[in-house]
Amino acid sequence: MKEDIPPSSHVPVSDSRSILKSELLSLLKTYNCYHEGRSFQLRHREEEGVLIIEGLLNISWGLRRPIRLQVQDDQERWHLPSPMWTAELPGYNQKEAPPRGGGDGAEEPRTGPVPRAEGSRDGAEPLGEDEAPPLVRTRSDVSCAVQRRPKSEAQRLRRHRFSINGHFYNHKTSVFTPAYGSVTNVRVNSAMTTLQVLTLLLNKFRVENGPSEFALYIVHESGERTKLKDGEYPLVSRILHGPCEKIAKLFLMETDLGEEVPHEVAQYIKFEMPVLDSFVEKLKEEEEREIIKLTMKFQALRLTMLQRLEQLVEAK
Repeated sequence: MKEDIPPSSHVPVSDSRSILKSELLSLLKTYNCYHEGRSFQLRHREEEGVLIIEGLLNISWGLRRPIRLQVQDDQERWHLPSPMWTAELPGYNQKEAPPRGGGDGAEEPRTGPVPRAEGSRDGAEPLGEDEAPPLVRTRSDVSCAVQRRPKSEAQRLRRHRFSINGHFYNHKTSVFTPAYGSVTNVRVNSAMTTLQVLTLLLNKFRVENGPSEFALYIVHESGERTKLKDGEYPLVSRILHGPCEKIAKLFLMETDLGEEVPHEVAQYIKFEMPVLDSFVEKLKEEEEREIIKLTMKFQALRLTMLQRLEQLVEAK
């Protein structure tokens, strides 16, 4: 029957596993109902018969070693207004304009005279009869544009520079370990593999470490931990494990430090130490019984072999 079903009716979970499209859509409906009214609802569409699901994917930081953020703040500096803007400002002296194109790209603050109010004139002659007193101007379009520039720069920095729980690049703290269990998210789709999601996450936060140093794990409430292979699709896996992150979370961990915990082992992790100690004692007792049983078995075999050898010697 499986051979009669067209491939388009399946959605890949990994390179060797797939799920029926109708079943996945049913799980997706439950997923969106759980996140109703929130930004974590997923959208889906079909492109040439292929189901594409996209949206935000929560990933928790589970690193034990520090990471390094890329140096980028040096390339995005604040710039003072250019002379073509400041020449029209009252009290501005063009001869004392700051030099442009310094060694590090930053401009030094202007040391020229401070702009004075429109109504004051230092050392000026008395006004003539035909000379009208200067009008007191409010903020001009030029000054408004100059004062709005830092705001737009800040907005540009926020748009191009993300932080890990409020941590931006800093020369003193560029190497740090994100708080364990803190959550971030990236916008992905169901066609992106584990390696692609890792690359997207590291690029978002300007992390220098390569994606080969990390891995994604599905960590269950019971303690069970499963590593997502490079060919798996994390968004589809998230839907299959349900929307509740109290039951299962997606963790970013080091490739060499993270380890899988099977269900058989995970069911014992939540027990208290006295209970675990009693399990260990029972296992030791069972091990001793098995040792005695095997010892008696091999002793009987050894005795049988010796008897047979004696019979062969006597037969000669």
